Amino acid sequence: MNEKILVVIPVQERHIEKLEKAGKGCHFTYSTPQDVTEEMVERADIIIGNVPVGKLHAPKGLRLLQLNSAGADNFIKPGVLDANTVLTNATGAYSKAVAEHTFAMMLMLQKKLHLYRDAQLRSEWTDEGTVTSITDATVLVVGLGDIGLHFARMAKALGAYTIGVKRNSGECPEGVDELYTTEELDQVLPRADVIVSFLPGTAATYHIYTRERFELMKESAIFLNSGRGNAAASDVLYEALLNHQIAAAGIDVTEPEPLPSDHPLWKLPNLMITPHISGQYHLPETFERIVDIAAYNLSACLEGRPLKNIVDFTTGYKKH
Repeated sequence: MNEKILVVIPVQERHIEKLEKAGKGCHFTYSTPQDVTEEMVERADIIIGNVPVGKLHAPKGLRLLQLNSAGADNFIKPGVLDANTVLTNATGAYSKAVAEHTFAMMLMLQKKLHLYRDAQLRSEWTDEGTVTSITDATVLVVGLGDIGLHFARMAKALGAYTIGVKRNSGECPEGVDELYTTEELDQVLPRADVIVSFLPGTAATYHIYTRERFELMKESAIFLNSGRGNAAASDVLYEALLNHQIAAAGIDVTEPEPLPSDHPLWKLPNLMITPHISGQYHLPETFERIVDIAAYNLSACLEGRPLKNIVDFTTGYKKH
């Protein structure tokens, strides 16, 4: 077996052993996204990791590109991959990390801990008034994939009433009280105390949270976004928070990224911003899961078995 495997994720010795066991007999090259060359990409039969899109020119010999991200939006654009290349993502690896990070932001905003932290930095002993609770709150999760479902189940465990929104209708999963499709989003937005978005970046989700949709939300609502920043235009979110159309927001993603230091969003007291760090490898378990997915798909590809997490180029989502 002479397949050439290019790995651009930051593996340690134990990860190398796992990958090379899955690809026994193959030739492995290890690099980084910064150092990888177009020649390496062109020679590879299988790539593990997110190589820069600018170094992919629809290489003809590439059988499989295994992403280390759940989002695949940059890789499904025309001219990036050849039609015969299978694209798989890391769906399932990030559910705990991203859901817990977003959950922490929600609790922080509900209890106004961000305001108390601001007051601490000013050395002020102050009372920020009433707070809200997750118990008995109606939590709307938009984007009910692995991350969204993990979040919904945590909210449910603490007594929330959970509503899920996804592209296609189906049976209501455990941990979700009601299920709707994206076309029905407007009818459930006014009911939610917390709106949580885990939508990927696709043509269908671009600026999905319009001015009109923020107007549908309760004035007491909290909006959270850990999917893609372009789901809500920055000026629209800014106006909604400035005009108190909603109570607060917590975002781990922005439009653009990085958010410029002079952007007015930074100065809003009712907004919590983190710099797209809920995922990545900050929770070490996430990277272990990514390597497990990559090893499984590597051996499956070589042996002709079904792969996990195949991305649909039309929708940008994992195929079901």
